[in-house]
Amino acid sequence: MRRSKTLPPLESLRVFHEVARQSGFRKAGDALLISQSAVSHHIRKLEDMLGRPLFRRHSKSISLTDAGQEMLEATQAGFDLIAEAAARLRQSDETAPLRISLLPSFATNWLLPRIDGFRTRHSDIEVQLDPTLALADLANGEADLAIRYGSRPLVPHCRKLFAEELCPAVSADYPARMSIRAPGDVLAYPLLDSQGSHDWRIWLEANGLDPSKGQFMQLRDYNVVLEAIASGLGIGMARKRLVSGQIASGRIQPCFERGVITDQASHWLIARGDQVQHPATKIFIKWLIAECADTD
Repeated sequence: MRRSKTLPPLESLRVFHEVARQSGFRKAGDALLISQSAVSHHIRKLEDMLGRPLFRRHSKSISLTDAGQEMLEATQAGFDLIAEAAARLRQSDETAPLRISLLPSFATNWLLPRIDGFRTRHSDIEVQLDPTLALADLANGEADLAIRYGSRPLVPHCRKLFAEELCPAVSADYPARMSIRAPGDVLAYPLLDSQGSHDWRIWLEANGLDPSKGQFMQLRDYNVVLEAIASGLGIGMARKRLVSGQIASGRIQPCFERGVITDQASHWLIARGDQVQHPATKIFIKWLIAECADTD
């Protein structure tokens, strides 16, 4: 193993400390909102820098080596000092609002109808929603949490909220509604799409169709796509779990009974590293995950 005299990365030390505390890689990943493979990467990196193993790997468990025990005592003491200093410096921040960056479509169609339930239970926590198409820079403090859509973001502290079910949809009075019987039939009509979305490509390819054959109308925001569907301007891609309310009301109607479900079209929660263990953040994340479980 390569030795290094430099200070180990703080993130790797945090991961090590959580693995030792939880006595498991998977449990540590769940607690830190990162994948088990990311946990393993951090531990390998740290062991490589220190030049010795920190854990003994057993068939169904792990245990600390002598070096691991020494590092655990050091990290515990160090994190305790940091936590004490942070508590002193952030005493006035305990009641600071929890800032959440999210897409306007997720805010309008999913979170806003549910947020009163959170506020009723946790009236002491102020939640500030920032619906925006821009990607908030969490590392620079632009938000505490972000909810994004698509493939898994390549960032730490990320977990899937729920996968979408993609299905073409039209308004109830769309003239060609009854003519759309097979997936290939949609290619004869305008396909409404939001900028940056891969929904149509995912659905068409899953059904053996060539996306280049589509007649696309590009719209800036998915909320605008939903309005265009309801106005009868063409066929849009319904994210059925996101817009279940609009489907239930009959405002938009899926063209087929079943859609395409994939992690490439999922909703993801991203947390700022220093916010993961903040009390208000943990409460909101627990509530959000429970609500998302009902969505699935």
